Amino acid sequence: MNAAEEAALRVEHEELAGRVATRHSIDDVRRGAYASFALIMTAGLSVKFAWDRWGWGLRSAKPMGRYPLLFLGALGLSLLLAFLAVAAFRRARRAMKDEDRDFGRLREVRQRLGMDT
Repeated sequence: MNAAEEAALRVEHEELAGRVATRHSIDDVRRGAYASFALIMTAGLSVKFAWDRWGWGLRSAKPMGRYPLLFLGALGLSLLLAFLAVAAFRRARRAMKDEDRDFGRLREVRQRLGMDT
């Protein structure tokens, strides 16, 4: 390996090392996990509100309103959180593929430079 090729590999090594120093995909996984937890909570609320309105058992003396606003609000929030969770996990998966590719290339460059024996 000549000096110019080694210098180019060292520049590539520094660039790759800077990119793989932190895994940004973990941030997206965390966002997806938070959205999934909130999704479970709001889905439970949706079921509770639906049960209160249409479930079996005694009916309250006070008639319900015309529209099931609490149920629809909780359902809408659940759908939004499901979309956010799926989007965050898909974004994380794409970032993980890029990070894995960069890490593999970094290992290859390190072996070619003789840093890893």
